[in-house]
Amino acid sequence: MTPRSEAHTDDPGRSALERTSEIDWARVTADLDARGCATIERLITPAECGALSALYEAEGLFRSRVVMAAHGFGRGEYKYFEYPLPALIADLRAALYPRLAPIANRWNAEMSLDVRYPDDHAAFLDRCHAADQVRPTPLLLRYEAGDYNCLHQDLHGEHVFPLQVAILLSEPERDFTGGEFVLTEQRPRMQSRPEVVTLRQGDAVIFAVHHRPVQGTRGVYRVNLRHGVSRIRTGRRHTLGIIFHDAR
Repeated sequence: MTPRSEAHTDDPGRSALERTSEIDWARVTADLDARGCATIERLITPAECGALSALYEAEGLFRSRVVMAAHGFGRGEYKYFEYPLPALIADLRAALYPRLAPIANRWNAEMSLDVRYPDDHAAFLDRCHAADQVRPTPLLLRYEAGDYNCLHQDLHGEHVFPLQVAILLSEPERDFTGGEFVLTEQRPRMQSRPEVVTLRQGDAVIFAVHHRPVQGTRGVYRVNLRHGVSRIRTGRRHTLGIIFHDAR
């Protein structure tokens, strides 16, 4: 089981900066280095989860809707938000990024990759937009009974921030059963290693988008990661995805 850090955000009036300042980032960093993922308990409140889930039926908030089966992605659907993003999503995106950028920069240095990320998310988006990656990537996902999400990576263009966040908006065993978040790690000359992440409503998982460094006996090597969601057995599951790079 992945160790969990807690944000203690029962008060919906707390800002994203206040919430992120209460996270045990030493624990998060250690978990990301060890497993490629880390969880945060109660990043958002149940009321906020309900309000975000309800946005799925709203008009005018989204730039596109994707039916997974039509593209071989699995079953279920998701919608990408349009700018301007809802305030809570925009604030979390801006507040989480500067905490993750040092990890991303250290990982790239360890993997001998030249790309470095600025401290401020707005500066990173400027880099994306200069490369014609101008479409926002935060999204809402909805799964019904029998739906699932195939293992994949959310790359979207030349400029990719190597960490992203998913927040579970529904309560397991009450709103749905099944539907576990799954991460797989492909190690060189070895079989893939799975990681099943247990989440409750309002919990977040931070995870590697593409690859991460691992210390081996002969130095650091890269492992490739993919993520997905197992089959929903009953009910309905909503998730908020926060991707930090924009798309072409």
